[in-house]
Amino acid sequence: MNFIFKTWLPSLIVMLLLSSCGAYMNQPLSSSPARLGEETEITDDLRRLPLPREKVVAAVYKFRDQSGQYRPAEIGANWSTAVTQGGTSILIKAMDDSGWFVPIERENVANLLNERKIIRSSRQQYEQNNAGPVLPPLLFAGIILEGGIVSYDANIVTGGAGLRYFGAGASGQYRQDRVTVYLRAISTSNGKVLKTVYTSKTILSQSVDAGLFRFVRFQRLLEAETGFTYNEPSEMAVTEAIEKAVYALVMEGLIDGLWAADPEQQKATDRQVALFKQERAEMQETQLLGRTLYDREAGASITVAASGMIYDGDYPQSRLRPGAEVGLGISLSPRFQAQLNLGTSQLAVASELYEERILYGDLNLITRILPGDRLSPYLLLGAGAILDQTNTLSAGGTGQTYLKANTGIGMEFYINDWMALDASADYHFLFTDELDDIRSGRYNDLLWRVRAGVKFFINK
Repeated sequence: MNFIFKTWLPSLIVMLLLSSCGAYMNQPLSSSPARLGEETEITDDLRRLPLPREKVVAAVYKFRDQSGQYRPAEIGANWSTAVTQGGTSILIKAMDDSGWFVPIERENVANLLNERKIIRSSRQQYEQNNAGPVLPPLLFAGIILEGGIVSYDANIVTGGAGLRYFGAGASGQYRQDRVTVYLRAISTSNGKVLKTVYTSKTILSQSVDAGLFRFVRFQRLLEAETGFTYNEPSEMAVTEAIEKAVYALVMEGLIDGLWAADPEQQKATDRQVALFKQERAEMQETQLLGRTLYDREAGASITVAASGMIYDGDYPQSRLRPGAEVGLGISLSPRFQAQLNLGTSQLAVASELYEERILYGDLNLITRILPGDRLSPYLLLGAGAILDQTNTLSAGGTGQTYLKANTGIGMEFYINDWMALDASADYHFLFTDELDDIRSGRYNDLLWRVRAGVKFFINK
Protein backbone atom coordinates (compact mmCIF):
# COMPACT_ATOMS: atom_id res chain seq x y z
CA MET A 1 0.00 0.00 0.00
CA ASN A 2 2.84 2.39 0.75
CA PHE A 3 4.20 1.70 -2.72
CA ILE A 4 0.83 2.56 -4.23
CA PHE A 5 0.49 5.83 -2.36
CA LYS A 6 4.06 6.92 -2.99
CA THR A 7 3.96 6.04 -6.67
CA TRP A 8 0.45 6.89 -7.82
CA LEU A 9 -0.82 9.50 -5.37
CA PRO A 10 1.12 12.30 -7.12
CA SER A 11 -0.35 11.19 -10.43
CA LEU A 12 -3.86 11.33 -9.02
CA ILE A 13 -3.23 14.82 -7.65
CA VAL A 14 -2.00 15.98 -11.05
CA MET A 15 -5.12 14.55 -12.70
CA LEU A 16 -7.34 16.36 -10.24
CA LEU A 17 -5.58 19.63 -11.01
CA LEU A 18 -5.86 19.01 -14.75
CA SER A 19 -9.61 18.54 -14.43
CA SER A 20 -9.99 21.94 -12.68
CA CYS A 21 -10.65 22.51 -9.00
CA GLY A 22 -13.92 24.26 -9.82
CA ALA A 23 -15.46 21.03 -11.04
CA TYR A 24 -14.99 19.52 -7.58
CA MET A 25 -15.89 22.55 -5.52
CA ASN A 26 -19.23 22.98 -7.30
CA GLN A 27 -20.54 19.47 -7.75
CA PRO A 28 -24.37 19.39 -7.64
CA LEU A 29 -24.68 16.87 -4.81
CA SER A 30 -28.14 18.17 -3.84
CA SER A 31 -30.89 20.28 -5.33
CA SER A 32 -30.58 24.04 -4.97
CA PRO A 33 -33.41 26.49 -4.18
CA ALA A 34 -34.73 29.06 -6.61
CA ARG A 35 -32.77 32.30 -6.78
CA LEU A 36 -32.72 35.55 -8.64
CA GLY A 37 -31.41 35.44 -12.19
CA GLU A 38 -27.71 35.82 -12.87
CA GLU A 39 -26.37 38.98 -14.43
CA THR A 40 -23.99 39.21 -17.36
CA GLU A 41 -20.85 41.29 -17.76
CA ILE A 42 -22.80 43.87 -19.81
CA THR A 43 -25.48 44.43 -17.18
CA ASP A 44 -23.17 46.68 -15.16
CA ASP A 45 -22.30 48.64 -18.31
CA LEU A 46 -26.00 49.29 -18.90
CA ARG A 47 -26.52 50.53 -15.37
CA ARG A 48 -23.47 52.78 -15.54
CA LEU A 49 -24.80 54.67 -18.54
CA PRO A 50 -25.21 58.42 -17.92
CA LEU A 51 -28.72 59.52 -17.05
CA PRO A 52 -30.82 60.77 -19.97
CA ARG A 53 -32.18 64.27 -20.23
CA GLU A 54 -35.57 62.66 -20.89
CA LYS A 55 -36.45 58.99 -21.16
CA VAL A 56 -37.57 57.70 -24.55
CA VAL A 57 -40.94 55.94 -24.71
CA ALA A 58 -40.27 52.82 -26.77
CA ALA A 59 -42.44 49.92 -27.90
CA VAL A 60 -41.34 46.37 -28.68
CA TYR A 61 -43.77 44.24 -30.67
CA LYS A 62 -41.65 41.21 -31.44
CA PHE A 63 -38.02 40.37 -30.82
CA ARG A 64 -37.73 36.68 -31.37
CA ASP A 65 -35.61 33.94 -32.87
CA GLN A 66 -35.33 34.48 -36.62
CA SER A 67 -32.53 31.97 -37.19
CA GLY A 68 -34.71 28.87 -37.45
CA GLN A 69 -31.90 26.78 -36.01
CA TYR A 70 -32.42 23.69 -33.92
CA ARG A 71 -30.16 22.58 -31.11
CA PRO A 72 -27.15 20.64 -32.48
CA ALA A 73 -27.26 16.90 -31.83
CA GLU A 74 -24.45 14.42 -32.34
CA ILE A 75 -26.83 11.49 -32.76
CA GLY A 76 -30.23 11.73 -34.40
CA ALA A 77 -32.31 14.88 -34.69
CA ASN A 78 -33.14 17.40 -31.99
CA TRP A 79 -36.26 19.48 -32.53
CA SER A 80 -35.56 21.87 -29.68
CA THR A 81 -34.65 25.38 -30.81
CA ALA A 82 -31.04 26.42 -30.44
CA VAL A 83 -31.82 29.75 -28.74
CA THR A 84 -34.54 31.05 -26.45
CA GLN A 85 -37.88 32.20 -27.87
CA GLY A 86 -38.26 34.87 -25.19
CA GLY A 87 -36.14 37.56 -26.79
CA THR A 88 -38.84 40.20 -26.25
CA SER A 89 -38.80 39.73 -22.49
CA ILE A 90 -34.99 39.91 -22.41
CA LEU A 91 -34.97 43.09 -24.50
CA ILE A 92 -37.56 44.83 -22.32
CA LYS A 93 -35.55 44.08 -19.19
CA ALA A 94 -32.38 45.38 -20.85
CA MET A 95 -34.20 48.59 -21.80
CA ASP A 96 -35.36 49.02 -18.23
CA ASP A 97 -31.86 48.35 -16.83
CA SER A 98 -30.34 50.99 -19.08
CA GLY A 99 -32.53 53.74 -17.61
CA TRP A 100 -32.93 55.37 -21.03
CA PHE A 101 -36.28 53.92 -22.12
CA VAL A 102 -39.86 53.69 -20.92
CA PRO A 103 -40.91 50.28 -22.27
CA ILE A 104 -44.61 49.94 -23.10
CA GLU A 105 -46.51 46.71 -23.64
CA ARG A 106 -47.11 45.85 -27.28
CA GLU A 107 -46.30 42.16 -27.63
CA ASN A 108 -49.60 41.15 -25.97
CA VAL A 109 -51.47 44.39 -26.49
CA ALA A 110 -54.66 42.44 -27.30
CA ASN A 111 -54.73 41.14 -23.74
CA LEU A 112 -54.23 44.67 -22.42
CA LEU A 113 -57.07 46.10 -24.54
CA ASN A 114 -59.38 43.26 -23.55
CA GLU A 115 -58.69 43.87 -19.87
CA ARG A 116 -59.46 47.57 -20.28
CA LYS A 117 -62.80 46.64 -21.89
CA ILE A 118 -63.62 44.44 -18.90
CA ILE A 119 -62.84 47.35 -16.55
CA ARG A 120 -65.14 49.71 -18.47
CA SER A 121 -67.95 47.14 -18.63
CA SER A 122 -67.72 46.45 -14.89
CA ARG A 123 -67.85 50.13 -14.04
CA GLN A 124 -70.86 50.72 -16.25
CA GLN A 125 -72.70 47.76 -14.76
CA TYR A 126 -72.17 48.58 -11.07
CA GLU A 127 -71.98 52.34 -11.11
CA GLN A 128 -74.95 52.75 -13.51
CA ASN A 129 -75.67 56.44 -13.70
CA ASN A 130 -72.77 57.51 -11.46
CA ALA A 131 -69.82 58.58 -13.54
CA GLY A 132 -66.72 56.77 -12.37
CA PRO A 133 -63.10 57.63 -12.97
CA VAL A 134 -62.12 57.54 -16.60
CA LEU A 135 -59.35 55.17 -17.60
CA PRO A 136 -56.23 57.11 -18.60
CA PRO A 137 -55.17 56.74 -22.23
CA LEU A 138 -52.45 54.34 -23.24
CA LEU A 139 -48.97 55.72 -23.77
CA PHE A 140 -47.88 55.98 -27.39
CA ALA A 141 -44.32 55.24 -28.41
CA GLY A 142 -41.88 57.70 -29.84
CA ILE A 143 -39.80 54.88 -31.31
CA ILE A 144 -40.27 51.19 -32.00
CA LEU A 145 -37.46 48.74 -31.39
CA GLU A 146 -37.37 45.95 -33.95
CA GLY A 147 -34.97 43.18 -34.90
CA GLY A 148 -34.27 39.74 -33.56
CA ILE A 149 -31.84 36.88 -33.11
CA VAL A 150 -30.85 36.49 -36.73
CA SER A 151 -28.42 33.56 -36.61
CA TYR A 152 -27.04 30.76 -34.50
CA ASP A 153 -23.85 29.18 -35.90
CA ALA A 154 -22.81 25.91 -34.31
CA ASN A 155 -19.30 24.47 -34.22
CA ILE A 156 -17.52 27.48 -35.69
CA VAL A 157 -14.40 26.32 -33.81
CA THR A 158 -13.77 22.83 -32.45
CA GLY A 159 -10.65 21.17 -31.16
CA GLY A 160 -8.93 19.35 -28.37
CA ALA A 161 -5.76 17.71 -27.12
CA GLY A 162 -4.81 14.61 -25.21
CA LEU A 163 -1.85 12.70 -23.84
CA ARG A 164 -1.59 9.17 -22.52
CA TYR A 165 1.53 7.40 -21.30
CA PHE A 166 2.05 4.24 -19.32
CA GLY A 167 -1.62 3.85 -18.43
CA ALA A 168 -2.17 7.46 -17.31
CA GLY A 169 -3.48 10.28 -19.43
CA ALA A 170 -5.72 13.27 -19.82
CA SER A 171 -7.61 14.90 -22.66
CA GLY A 172 -9.73 17.94 -23.34
CA GLN A 173 -12.14 19.07 -26.01
CA TYR A 174 -13.87 22.35 -26.76
CA ARG A 175 -16.52 23.71 -29.11
CA GLN A 176 -17.55 27.28 -29.82
CA ASP A 177 -20.92 28.43 -31.16
CA ARG A 178 -22.03 31.96 -32.05
CA VAL A 179 -25.28 33.88 -31.72
CA THR A 180 -25.96 37.14 -33.60
CA VAL A 181 -28.44 39.89 -32.74
CA TYR A 182 -29.65 42.87 -34.77
CA LEU A 183 -31.54 45.78 -33.19
CA ARG A 184 -32.95 48.88 -34.89
CA ALA A 185 -34.83 51.97 -33.72
CA ILE A 186 -37.70 53.22 -35.91
CA SER A 187 -39.37 56.63 -35.60
CA THR A 188 -43.16 56.35 -35.20
CA SER A 189 -43.73 59.79 -36.72
CA ASN A 190 -42.34 59.03 -40.18
CA GLY A 191 -41.20 55.38 -40.12
CA LYS A 192 -37.52 56.28 -40.59
CA VAL A 193 -34.96 53.78 -39.35
CA LEU A 194 -32.96 55.94 -36.99
CA LYS A 195 -30.17 53.50 -36.15
CA THR A 196 -29.25 49.84 -36.55
CA VAL A 197 -26.74 47.99 -34.36
CA TYR A 198 -25.34 44.50 -34.61
CA THR A 199 -23.80 42.40 -31.82
CA SER A 200 -22.63 38.83 -31.41
CA LYS A 201 -21.63 36.50 -28.59
CA THR A 202 -19.75 33.21 -28.64
CA ILE A 203 -20.96 30.21 -26.65
CA LEU A 204 -18.28 27.93 -25.20
CA SER A 205 -18.58 24.22 -24.46
CA GLN A 206 -15.64 22.30 -23.07
CA SER A 207 -14.86 18.97 -21.45
CA VAL A 208 -11.80 17.74 -19.57
CA ASP A 209 -11.16 14.20 -18.38
CA ALA A 210 -8.24 12.30 -16.88
CA GLY A 211 -7.74 8.68 -16.08
CA LEU A 212 -5.31 6.13 -14.68
CA PHE A 213 -5.27 2.43 -15.57
CA ARG A 214 -2.31 0.48 -14.23
CA PHE A 215 -1.35 -2.82 -12.64
CA VAL A 216 0.48 -1.81 -9.46
CA ARG A 217 1.03 -5.33 -8.19
CA PHE A 218 0.31 -8.84 -9.35
CA GLN A 219 -3.46 -9.15 -9.76
CA ARG A 220 -3.89 -5.64 -8.34
CA LEU A 221 -5.31 -3.16 -10.82
CA LEU A 222 -5.59 0.55 -10.01
CA GLU A 223 -8.15 2.48 -12.05
CA ALA A 224 -9.20 6.07 -11.52
CA GLU A 225 -11.20 8.49 -13.66
CA THR A 226 -12.28 12.07 -13.27
CA GLY A 227 -13.44 14.94 -15.44
CA PHE A 228 -16.08 17.54 -16.07
CA THR A 229 -18.06 19.11 -18.91
CA TYR A 230 -19.14 22.74 -19.07
CA ASN A 231 -21.68 24.19 -21.49
CA GLU A 232 -22.22 27.94 -21.40
CA PRO A 233 -26.00 28.58 -21.22
CA SER A 234 -27.27 29.84 -24.56
CA GLU A 235 -29.88 31.98 -22.79
CA MET A 236 -27.14 33.89 -20.97
CA ALA A 237 -25.29 34.40 -24.25
CA VAL A 238 -28.44 35.75 -25.90
CA THR A 239 -29.06 38.04 -22.91
CA GLU A 240 -25.54 39.42 -23.09
CA ALA A 241 -25.80 40.01 -26.84
CA ILE A 242 -29.13 41.84 -26.45
CA GLU A 243 -27.82 43.95 -23.57
CA LYS A 244 -24.80 44.87 -25.66
CA ALA A 245 -27.14 45.85 -28.51
CA VAL A 246 -29.14 48.16 -26.20
CA TYR A 247 -25.92 49.68 -24.88
CA ALA A 248 -24.62 50.25 -28.41
CA LEU A 249 -27.95 51.75 -29.50
CA VAL A 250 -27.85 54.29 -26.66
CA MET A 251 -24.26 55.26 -27.44
CA GLU A 252 -24.89 55.51 -31.19
CA GLY A 253 -27.91 57.71 -30.48
CA LEU A 254 -25.76 59.98 -28.32
CA ILE A 255 -23.15 60.27 -31.08
CA ASP A 256 -25.75 61.04 -33.78
CA GLY A 257 -27.77 63.40 -31.58
CA LEU A 258 -30.94 61.28 -31.55
CA TRP A 259 -31.20 61.87 -27.79
CA ALA A 260 -29.17 63.66 -25.16
CA ALA A 261 -27.80 62.90 -21.72
CA ASP A 262 -28.29 64.89 -18.55
CA PRO A 263 -26.19 68.09 -18.85
CA GLU A 264 -24.93 67.59 -15.29
CA GLN A 265 -23.20 64.37 -16.40
CA GLN A 266 -21.53 65.76 -19.51
CA LYS A 267 -18.01 64.74 -18.46
CA ALA A 268 -19.07 61.15 -17.76
CA THR A 269 -20.96 61.10 -21.06
CA ASP A 270 -17.97 62.32 -23.05
CA ARG A 271 -15.74 59.73 -21.39
CA GLN A 272 -18.09 56.84 -22.18
CA VAL A 273 -18.64 58.05 -25.76
CA ALA A 274 -14.87 58.17 -26.27
CA LEU A 275 -14.49 54.61 -24.94
CA PHE A 276 -17.29 53.42 -27.20
CA LYS A 277 -15.70 55.04 -30.25
CA GLN A 278 -12.42 53.33 -29.40
CA GLU A 279 -14.18 49.97 -29.10
CA ARG A 280 -15.95 50.54 -32.42
CA ALA A 281 -12.65 51.37 -34.12
CA GLU A 282 -11.03 48.24 -32.69
CA MET A 283 -13.89 46.07 -33.96
CA GLN A 284 -13.21 47.26 -37.51
CA GLU A 285 -9.83 45.54 -37.23
CA THR A 286 -11.11 42.38 -35.51
CA GLN A 287 -11.60 39.13 -37.35
CA LEU A 288 -14.49 36.68 -36.87
CA LEU A 289 -12.60 34.52 -34.36
CA GLY A 290 -11.59 37.53 -32.26
CA ARG A 291 -8.12 38.06 -33.71
CA THR A 292 -7.11 41.68 -34.22
CA LEU A 293 -6.11 42.40 -37.81
CA TYR A 294 -3.57 45.09 -38.65
CA ASP A 295 -3.16 46.91 -41.93
CA ARG A 296 0.47 46.17 -42.86
CA GLU A 297 1.38 48.90 -45.30
CA ALA A 298 4.15 48.32 -47.81
CA GLY A 299 7.51 49.76 -46.82
CA ALA A 300 11.11 49.00 -45.92
CA SER A 301 12.54 47.44 -42.79
CA ILE A 302 15.95 47.00 -41.16
CA THR A 303 16.66 43.92 -39.04
CA VAL A 304 19.46 43.57 -36.48
CA ALA A 305 19.80 40.04 -35.15
CA ALA A 306 22.02 37.64 -33.25
CA SER A 307 22.50 34.32 -34.99
CA GLY A 308 24.07 30.93 -34.54
CA MET A 309 25.40 28.44 -37.08
CA ILE A 310 25.60 24.65 -36.75
CA TYR A 311 27.91 22.88 -39.20
CA ASP A 312 26.66 19.53 -40.57
CA GLY A 313 29.37 17.98 -42.74
CA ASP A 314 32.09 15.38 -42.80
CA TYR A 315 33.30 16.07 -39.25
CA PRO A 316 31.18 14.74 -36.33
CA GLN A 317 30.09 16.49 -33.12
CA SER A 318 29.23 19.93 -34.48
CA ARG A 319 29.03 22.89 -32.13
CA LEU A 320 26.74 25.90 -32.19
CA ARG A 321 28.74 29.07 -32.72
CA PRO A 322 27.45 32.65 -32.28
CA GLY A 323 27.21 35.23 -35.02
CA ALA A 324 25.49 38.46 -36.01
CA GLU A 325 23.69 39.74 -39.07
CA VAL A 326 21.83 42.71 -40.47
CA GLY A 327 19.01 42.62 -42.99
CA LEU A 328 17.20 44.97 -45.33
CA GLY A 329 13.62 44.10 -46.24
CA ILE A 330 11.22 45.47 -48.85
CA SER A 331 7.52 44.69 -48.44
CA LEU A 332 6.00 43.63 -51.73
CA SER A 333 2.56 43.28 -50.12
CA PRO A 334 1.20 42.63 -46.61
CA ARG A 335 1.88 38.91 -47.20
CA PHE A 336 5.17 38.92 -49.12
CA GLN A 337 8.52 40.53 -48.33
CA ALA A 338 11.93 40.39 -49.99
CA GLN A 339 14.84 40.47 -47.54
CA LEU A 340 18.61 40.73 -48.04
CA ASN A 341 20.73 39.44 -45.13
CA LEU A 342 24.45 39.92 -44.52
CA GLY A 343 26.13 38.24 -41.56
CA THR A 344 29.15 36.59 -40.02
CA SER A 345 29.48 33.47 -37.91
CA GLN A 346 31.80 30.58 -37.01
CA LEU A 347 31.78 26.88 -37.84
CA ALA A 348 33.37 24.39 -35.46
CA VAL A 349 33.33 20.82 -34.16
CA ALA A 350 34.03 19.49 -30.67
CA SER A 351 37.35 17.88 -31.60
CA GLU A 352 38.77 21.24 -32.77
CA LEU A 353 39.88 19.60 -36.03
CA TYR A 354 37.76 22.02 -37.98
CA GLU A 355 37.06 25.66 -37.19
CA GLU A 356 36.64 28.65 -39.44
CA ARG A 357 34.92 32.01 -39.68
CA ILE A 358 32.58 32.75 -42.56
CA LEU A 359 30.75 35.65 -44.11
CA TYR A 360 27.44 34.98 -45.77
CA GLY A 361 24.74 36.76 -47.67
CA ASP A 362 21.36 35.60 -48.92
CA LEU A 363 18.30 37.02 -50.63
CA ASN A 364 15.03 35.53 -49.30
CA LEU A 365 11.36 35.71 -50.14
CA ILE A 366 9.30 35.75 -46.94
CA THR A 367 5.67 34.63 -46.98
CA ARG A 368 3.62 35.58 -43.91
CA ILE A 369 0.98 33.00 -42.98
CA LEU A 370 -1.18 35.47 -41.01
CA PRO A 371 -0.30 38.87 -42.50
CA GLY A 372 -2.89 40.79 -40.52
CA ASP A 373 -2.11 39.34 -37.08
CA ARG A 374 0.19 40.75 -34.43
CA LEU A 375 1.88 37.32 -34.16
CA SER A 376 2.47 35.72 -37.54
CA PRO A 377 4.51 32.68 -38.59
CA TYR A 378 6.21 32.85 -41.95
CA LEU A 379 8.06 30.73 -44.48
CA LEU A 380 11.27 31.78 -46.21
CA LEU A 381 12.96 30.59 -49.37
CA GLY A 382 16.09 32.03 -50.91
CA ALA A 383 19.63 31.67 -52.18
CA GLY A 384 23.01 33.22 -51.46
CA ALA A 385 26.72 32.66 -51.01
CA ILE A 386 29.24 31.88 -48.25
CA LEU A 387 32.78 33.29 -48.09
CA ASP A 388 35.18 31.40 -45.78
CA GLN A 389 37.77 33.58 -44.01
CA THR A 390 39.71 31.08 -41.94
CA ASN A 391 40.58 27.43 -42.39
CA THR A 392 42.89 25.72 -39.92
CA LEU A 393 43.49 22.73 -42.18
CA SER A 394 45.12 24.57 -45.07
CA ALA A 395 46.88 27.90 -44.99
CA GLY A 396 45.77 28.74 -48.51
CA GLY A 397 42.17 27.78 -48.02
CA THR A 398 40.80 31.25 -47.42
CA GLY A 399 38.82 33.42 -49.70
CA GLN A 400 36.72 30.68 -51.31
CA THR A 401 33.09 31.45 -52.22
CA TYR A 402 30.37 28.78 -52.19
CA LEU A 403 26.83 29.10 -53.49
CA LYS A 404 23.91 27.90 -51.38
CA ALA A 405 20.11 27.65 -51.20
CA ASN A 406 18.18 28.00 -47.96
CA THR A 407 14.70 27.49 -46.65
CA GLY A 408 13.16 27.78 -43.19
CA ILE A 409 10.40 28.98 -40.91
CA GLY A 410 10.11 31.97 -38.60
CA MET A 411 7.88 34.07 -36.40
CA GLU A 412 7.19 37.81 -36.28
CA PHE A 413 5.64 39.62 -33.33
CA TYR A 414 4.64 43.23 -33.91
CA ILE A 415 5.25 45.36 -30.84
CA ASN A 416 3.86 48.47 -32.53
CA ASP A 417 3.60 49.96 -36.00
CA TRP A 418 7.35 50.55 -36.34
CA MET A 419 9.02 47.66 -34.48
CA ALA A 420 8.68 43.88 -34.38
CA LEU A 421 10.51 40.90 -32.88
CA ASP A 422 11.78 38.40 -35.44
CA ALA A 423 13.02 34.83 -34.92
CA SER A 424 13.67 32.07 -37.43
CA ALA A 425 15.41 28.76 -38.07
CA ASP A 426 16.56 27.75 -41.54
CA TYR A 427 18.49 25.12 -43.40
CA HIS A 428 21.31 25.91 -45.87
CA PHE A 429 22.17 23.54 -48.70
CA LEU A 430 25.62 24.12 -50.24
CA PHE A 431 26.29 23.24 -53.87
CA THR A 432 29.73 21.89 -52.94
CA ASP A 433 31.52 19.49 -50.63
CA GLU A 434 34.66 21.56 -50.23
CA LEU A 435 33.69 23.80 -47.32
CA ASP A 436 35.57 21.62 -44.79
CA ASP A 437 38.26 20.51 -47.32
CA ILE A 438 37.08 16.91 -47.14
CA ARG A 439 35.36 15.41 -50.16
CA SER A 440 33.16 12.55 -49.07
CA GLY A 441 30.35 12.55 -51.54
CA ARG A 442 28.97 15.32 -53.67
CA TYR A 443 26.84 17.56 -51.40
CA ASN A 444 27.66 16.70 -47.79
CA ASP A 445 28.40 20.13 -46.32
CA LEU A 446 25.20 21.59 -44.86
CA LEU A 447 24.43 24.35 -42.37
CA TRP A 448 21.69 25.11 -39.87
CA ARG A 449 21.05 28.67 -38.69
CA VAL A 450 18.95 30.09 -35.86
CA ARG A 451 18.47 33.81 -35.39
CA ALA A 452 16.57 36.26 -33.22
CA GLY A 453 16.47 40.01 -33.56
CA VAL A 454 14.52 43.23 -33.84
CA LYS A 455 12.97 44.57 -37.04
CA PHE A 456 12.47 48.30 -37.51
CA PHE A 457 10.01 49.54 -40.14
CA ILE A 458 10.85 52.66 -42.14
CA ASN A 459 9.26 54.57 -45.04
CA LYS A 460 5.73 53.44 -44.15
